[in-house]
Amino acid sequence: MKKIQVYSLIVWALILCSCLTREQDVRIVKDFNFNWNFKLGAHPEAVKTTFDSSDWRTLNLPHDWSIEGAFSKDHPTKPEGGALPAGEGWYRKSFQISEEWKEKTIAIEFDGVYRNSEVWINGKHLGKRPNGYISFSYDLTPYLHYGTQENIITVKVDNSLQPNSRWYTGSGIYRKVQLVVTNKLHIAHWGTYITTPKITKELGEVAIEITLQNDTDTEKSIELVSLVYDENEQEVAKIITKKNINSKESVKANQTLEVKKPILWDTKNPYLYTVKTKVYEGATLVDNFENVLGFRSFNFDAEKGFSLNGVPTKIHGVCLHHDNGALGAVASYDAIKRKLRLMKEMGVNAIRVSHNPSSVELLDLCDKMGFIVQAEAFDVWKKKKVKADYHLDWDEWHKKDLQDFVKRDRNHPSVMMWSIGNEIREQFDSTGIAITKELVNIVKKLDQTRPVTSALTENIPEKNYIYQSGALDLLGFNYKHEDYTSFPEKFKGQKIIASESVSALETRGHYDHFDADEIKRWPPAHNQPFDGNDDFTVSAYDQVSAYWGATHEESWEAVKALDYIAGTFIWTGMDYLGEPIPYPYPARSSYFGIVDLAGFPKDVYYMYQSEWSDQEVLHIFPHWNWTKNQEVDVWAYYNHADEVELFLNGKSLGKKSKKGDDLHVSWKVKYEPGILKAISRKDGKVILEKEIHTAGKAAQINLTADKKEIHNNQYDLAYITVDVVDEKGVLVPNANHLIEFEISGGGEIVGVDNGYQANLSSFKASEIKAYNGKCLVIVQSNGKEENIVLKATSSIGISSNTIEIKVKK
Repeated sequence: MKKIQVYSLIVWALILCSCLTREQDVRIVKDFNFNWNFKLGAHPEAVKTTFDSSDWRTLNLPHDWSIEGAFSKDHPTKPEGGALPAGEGWYRKSFQISEEWKEKTIAIEFDGVYRNSEVWINGKHLGKRPNGYISFSYDLTPYLHYGTQENIITVKVDNSLQPNSRWYTGSGIYRKVQLVVTNKLHIAHWGTYITTPKITKELGEVAIEITLQNDTDTEKSIELVSLVYDENEQEVAKIITKKNINSKESVKANQTLEVKKPILWDTKNPYLYTVKTKVYEGATLVDNFENVLGFRSFNFDAEKGFSLNGVPTKIHGVCLHHDNGALGAVASYDAIKRKLRLMKEMGVNAIRVSHNPSSVELLDLCDKMGFIVQAEAFDVWKKKKVKADYHLDWDEWHKKDLQDFVKRDRNHPSVMMWSIGNEIREQFDSTGIAITKELVNIVKKLDQTRPVTSALTENIPEKNYIYQSGALDLLGFNYKHEDYTSFPEKFKGQKIIASESVSALETRGHYDHFDADEIKRWPPAHNQPFDGNDDFTVSAYDQVSAYWGATHEESWEAVKALDYIAGTFIWTGMDYLGEPIPYPYPARSSYFGIVDLAGFPKDVYYMYQSEWSDQEVLHIFPHWNWTKNQEVDVWAYYNHADEVELFLNGKSLGKKSKKGDDLHVSWKVKYEPGILKAISRKDGKVILEKEIHTAGKAAQINLTADKKEIHNNQYDLAYITVDVVDEKGVLVPNANHLIEFEISGGGEIVGVDNGYQANLSSFKASEIKAYNGKCLVIVQSNGKEENIVLKATSSIGISSNTIEIKVKK
């Protein structure tokens, strides 16, 4: 009897394992990023299957060839585009398809290719996508060989027509590529649409629209099962729907589920459910697909601003470009996560994706980390901003691109606004009315759960034709903070957000001393002479902005004071490649970031942290290495306290408190070497203490990694901060030593940077000069299961250092 029971259990276990394996394998998503051949230049003969590309470079995707080039003012991208090369490049990949997949539908999905991509499979042209930021897919099925015969996929990328952007774009297949294998009967590409039409404390309603595709030659009867799981993988809702689908057709099925006592998604607790949808033909599972689900409600109000889940919430947002500093446009999950982590620690709760569709990774991380997202489709419509930009493709492609943009991203709970454009020139003439209505209509046909906005620069109603269309749900205004108080009268009943603000300029760790209350506009006005610094720096005191913008404090004070302004998106969260306003070449990256290009916070980071985050903050600056008796402005950002007292070498220099709208306190101090110390207090109780020490001569290199271990998957990154310090470990604030790196084991150097906007050394070198005491090296897994050992040395009399990072499977 016991033997029979054991035998039965074994049989059922085998059946269960078999079912699980079949379920996992029924939809296969294959990483298609490895072992591509690449070559710069025009190679039209490469579309032929007989072409020999064995002498081409072998690399893995994502890949940006522009970031590998040398800086030059003569590149047609111009310094506005990062002063890096563009041109044309070709990719090829050889691969085999199993005989077992002969009755499958096989598609290739590109998340982003910059720019003018064309794709061939086995010599057959699949299509062209001019837009460098849009995701797209091609069906390979009719053209594939099966078994041992090779398939050749060829991708042409043409970024030669320049300039085509106002910032750095990168060049190549810079986002991930996947091969998706399904049965002939399957859920269509971007074929699920999930909304939450009703949310209460007791009940969360989930509406699912599913597009099913039948590529077979016969009509099919299917059973559609959707299940909702919580974060503990416990099933909390289920529904079954039956549907018939004609041969070679697609059909939509609608389902509604109810989740009891839903846990809400918000920026501090971004709780995510999972929706699993399964398609059965009889008892056979033929397809399955997963989506994240977040229960959240939000509202924009003309008087009260923004609320999330019924709670009034100011949008503390930043604009972010798509580049990842020294990696260029490469869409690395770890790089994007680091960028967002820096923003989250600053107190940011919202991201404006400027000014084009983002990578999938960014939105996935915003879902998980708790950011409100304004997703933006276009920087230009029919009227150009630079000679070769998207206006050339507008007529043929804008509808398709906008549809694909919305369909790909409409299931992300983080996305709460659709922006159809940034500073669009059609706002200044009557053509803007019809185009705005058309674009809003395209969006609304695909998603009616989010407001549609546009970032406007004209705030006189009768002069703004995008506004006059009456089609926008939410008005976004860029800059002109001094006019905010007039908006309720000018734009009666309208919901308003500061879609872009500030444009302040800073170089990390550089301090010009102006008068305490002086604010500088650089340049003072459009096309006016600019009296900048010879070393292409801008003071890190928050006293400098572009002529159209404001300092950080000016802008935040204006937004903070007005409930009807839903929030702000600062230009920008991080420095980015290109647009090096106000300087000419050799400046090649922006000065606008709150964090520099290497990911090192500038001082104003702590002003926002003191205003936007819950953590206790006390930050004093500048460094304490000056000339004897030089008068130095000392600033402090603080919160959770009612005063700050400053000491120099133990002597009190007085207590200061913020008054009115002040966001910092300051002292004028005659320099003497030693220790500058600040103490913040509330009701006489010490909250925080911070010290800055005078640094001695540079003596050693400190290495600090952002993680202790990485996987050997050829994707994972470790960011290693390099500090030049004195013998006591104090950062030397003016150190500019050349730091050389040697690496061994399971990693390779993929980027170096120091955050200096006019640094023309290669991001791909194995050396970099420290800037104001700091630099960065980025290490990537190379697939070897060996620990990484990185050694940093300098030939200028400072001791070297070594760091080890564990590599695991």
